Formats: sequence, C-alpha cells, structure tokens
Amino acid sequence: MLSWALTFFILAIIAAILGFGGIAGTLTWAAKVLFVAFLVLTVVFAITGRKPPVT
Repeated sequence: MLSWALTFFILAIIAAILGFGGIAGTLTWAAKVLFVAFLVLTVVFAITGRKPPVT
C-alpha cells in the first residue's frame, strides 16, 4: 500500500510540473489517503501483534 501512495505522489509531482493542476490535486489526495490507510494498518497490526497478510 505504501508503494501505491508513493506512486500516486510521484505522478502528482509530474502532473504539477507539466501544469495539470486538477489531475495533480486528485493524485495528491489519493496519495494522502493511501498513506494514512497504511499508517492506520501499521498501528493496528503493531498493537495487536499480528503479522500483516503477505500477497
């Protein structure tokens, strides 16, 4: 999930450099949502002591 957040972040930077403001904003929002979800899941798995499923 962190890799998806990083991918969206890089795409947002590229879109911002090229001048696509609306697309850059959407990609930035997606990266933030995925990063927060990653952090929440990391904390949940750390507290419960379980290992995350490997895909």
